[in-house]
Amino acid sequence: MHFLKYFCIKALRHDLINKFLYNHTKELPKLKKIILNFGSKTTGMKNLAANLLALELITNQKGILTTTKHSNIILKIRKGNPTGCKVTLRGSNMFHFLSKTLIEIFPKVKDFKGLTLTKKMKKNVFSYELHETFSFHELEEHYYLFHNLPKLDVTVVTDSKIKEELVFILKSLQIPFKRNN
Repeated sequence: MHFLKYFCIKALRHDLINKFLYNHTKELPKLKKIILNFGSKTTGMKNLAANLLALELITNQKGILTTTKHSNIILKIRKGNPTGCKVTLRGSNMFHFLSKTLIEIFPKVKDFKGLTLTKKMKKNVFSYELHETFSFHELEEHYYLFHNLPKLDVTVVTDSKIKEELVFILKSLQIPFKRNN
C-alpha cells in the first residue's frame, strides 16, 4: 500500500472526524481522481503527439486526445478537432503522482513560493499549473522531443461537501500554499 494512501486511510480520516461533524463514515471526503491536461492553441498533430507522449511518460498510463465541442473562427478551429490531451489518474497511480509532485517536482521548480488558494475555488476541486514540465526526470532525457510543451494543468478532485474540507485535506497532505499576508 502506498504511504499516502495509508496516511489517508489511517490518520486523515481520524483528523477529519475530529475537525468536522459526520453522522456516518460514508460521509468522509476522499480523494477521487487527479486529471492532468495539456491544452494546446495549435492543432498540429506533431505537437499533440508530443504532448500525449509526455503525459504517458509522466504517468505511465495511456492518455486520450480531447476534441473541441464548438467551432471557433478566431482560433481557426473546427468542431471535433483535437486540441489537447489528458490523463485521469485514480487509485494507486493517483497517489504515486501526488507523491512524485510533492517530493520531486515542487523542490525542483525555480522561485517556487507555493500554490495559491483562490476565492472562486469550488468546494471539491483544486487546480494548479506546472509551468516547468522539465522538472519530471522522464522528460529531461528527451529534450529534443519535448522542448515546446505547454503548461501542465493539474486538477485534484475530491468528494468533499464544503470548501473547508477540501482545504483541510490539501493542507494535511502537505501541499505547499502561499501565505496570505
